[in-house]
Formats: sequence, structure tokens, C-alpha cells
Amino acid sequence: MNLHFLSYRIILLSFFVLLEGVVSARHGRVLTDPCDLDIRHNGLYISSDQITVLMNGFSEYRIPLLLSIASSYTFSPLVSSMIILWGNPLTPSPLLSQLSRNLSLISDSIHLIRQPSSSLNSRFLPRPDLIKTRAVLVCDDDVEVDSKSLEFALRIWASNQDSLVGFFARSHDLDLSTKEWIYTVHPDRYSIVLTKIMILKTEYLFKYSCGGPLLMEMRRVVDEMQNCEDILMNFVVADEVNAGPILIGSEKLRDYGDSRNEEKNDSFREVGLSSRKGDHRKMRGFCIREFHRILKRMPLRYSHGKVIDSVGEQGLCKKGGKLVHCDDFLLG
Repeated sequence: MNLHFLSYRIILLSFFVLLEGVVSARHGRVLTDPCDLDIRHNGLYISSDQITVLMNGFSEYRIPLLLSIASSYTFSPLVSSMIILWGNPLTPSPLLSQLSRNLSLISDSIHLIRQPSSSLNSRFLPRPDLIKTRAVLVCDDDVEVDSKSLEFALRIWASNQDSLVGFFARSHDLDLSTKEWIYTVHPDRYSIVLTKIMILKTEYLFKYSCGGPLLMEMRRVVDEMQNCEDILMNFVVADEVNAGPILIGSEKLRDYGDSRNEEKNDSFREVGLSSRKGDHRKMRGFCIREFHRILKRMPLRYSHGKVIDSVGEQGLCKKGGKLVHCDDFLLG
């Protein structure tokens, strides 16, 4: 083993000892080195017909919503287990203990882990002692997907296991006036899916968290910006497969944190990173430029179109004085 690799390994292990002094609120277990190659390749993953849910929790105001969404996931036969990653270091311990008790009443397959910091990189730690599925569903605590859409998304992932699969899409682009990479939305193409709700194979957790010096520097950007972990995961996967992500159409997908909601749920919206309005896109554009600078190439690739679970009539028909999709009628 050369000295460069040895010194890097020592730095990496020190980082995880600091980061993963994480104890499951119910099980009291301290995680082992998540980058242990023996654990990584032990082949203990179950079949790809189930998934582990990794939900990010931060806002104490959202706990009732978190409990409701957790219930819907754990009642699904598609979900093997659920890990709630609590990222707010200021939350009082008694409140998290109560949350843990409430979660245990829902299911004994829910694990609550208190993070030692608010680092967004922790969302993608491998956690080999808890994750036993080939794929994970990474999601926020204010987004709820219906069971039919979840089943369809998992089915699409099972046929495209090297790809990222998601429900919310964004894009990178080159601003020709400044010759800089920017973060934007295009109506006809996309290159990024968001961690609002994203399916990826478990192996990518290792690639993101255990990568070499370049990824370590890119993870440092995520910590400095307190943003962009989803963009970095898109970089990691696109660089691996040289292809864009897959966008899924959903039956019912509720984003409680979206500012376009009519309800006055300000406590749901204001705690999110994207609530920073104008600064949000600038910050994420900066991340794209930094990742490109460090990697010295642009791996993101565009995808086009959305995968839907059925093909039906696209026309509109009048019903009750309103134009509705003709599929609402029994047409011959």
C-alpha cells in the first residue's frame, strides 16, 4: 500500500469517525466505516422488488407531516425499511426521543438517525448495516407520492438500474454571454433530477461518499454552500454511465413545500433551501461551475421526455360545462 493511499485512507476514516458518531435513536448502534470494502461487496442485498427509503428531516414544524408521510411509505409492500436522517443539530433530544417513540408505533422497520451536523453529504452515506436493498429512495419530508406512482417508478428503475430516476427535473446550461455554466429549467430537456424524491442504486452511495480526492473536494463544496448534494449525485452518476436521468410522470405527487401552494403553510416552505428565492439558482449555478472546475469535464447529459404509466386519449371533451380529458368518459 503506497503512502499516498494510506494517508488518504487515514483522512477518510477520520472524516467518517467524526461524521458517523451517529446513533440510531431506537437501536443505539454506532455505524461502522461505511466505506469498508468487505461490507460493500458482501452481496447481502435482497432482490430489486423492494426499496429502502432515506428521508431527510430537519424542521420540527414538519414533524406531523413527516409522521403522515412515513406512514404511507411503511404501509407499502414495496418498502423494505425506512431511515429518517435528522439533520437539525439544534433539535432538543427529548423531542427526537418522542419522535422515535411515535415512529416505532407506526412500524418497527423505521430507523431514526440523528446526524452530528447539518451536512447534506450525510444524505448519501452508504449505511451498510441498515440498507439491504439494491436501490434506495431518497426523499424530503414534505413530498408525498402515491403508491401507484411509486410502484411504477420502481419498475422503471428495475429496467434501468444504472440510471437516476426522479419526479422533479432541472437542467444545466451554458450562458453564451458569460460563457459560464448555469442552473436552470428547460421545457424540452433536463439533466438533473432532484432529491425531493429520487431512486438510485445503493452502489452510488458508495461512489458518492467513498470516492477519491476529487469527490472529497466536491463534497467540500456541498458543505460550504449547504446545497447541491443532488447536483453532485447527478454528476457522479452521469460520469459513470454517460447518460442523463429518467423523469417519471406521476398520478398524484404532493409537494407541500412548493411556494405555489395556496395554503398558508409558511412553516413548510420557509425552512427549505429553495426558499432562498433568487439566491437559490445562483448558488446552484456556482456549484455546477465548481464541480466542473474540479472534475475538468462536464459529465451531465440531457434527457428528453417523461416516462408515463399508460397511454390514453389526449383530446379534451366538454363535461359539465368544462373541458376535461376525454379519458374521463367511457368512449367507444
